[in-house]
Amino acid sequence: MCAAMDRRWVGLDGYEVVGAVRAGQQVLRVRRNGWLVADCTSVAEVARHVDLADLCEVIEMPARRRAESSMAAGTSSHHR
Repeated sequence: MCAAMDRRWVGLDGYEVVGAVRAGQQVLRVRRNGWLVADCTSVAEVARHVDLADLCEVIEMPARRRAESSMAAGTSSHHR
């Protein structure tokens, strides 16, 4: 599976583009408001449905655990 399969782009008017597999072939799936618009085999095909300049890649940030020291409540000596 290619790296593009894990990527997601969103645009204006509810458009979303994600990598998918259809009939064993990798495609770029275009959806609008959750509804399938097209499965495209090239970026040029995607451009027929949505303005590429309007798309922004969604980057998932890894979840970070809070440091254990910040979990414990404490008071400073100058507040006593």
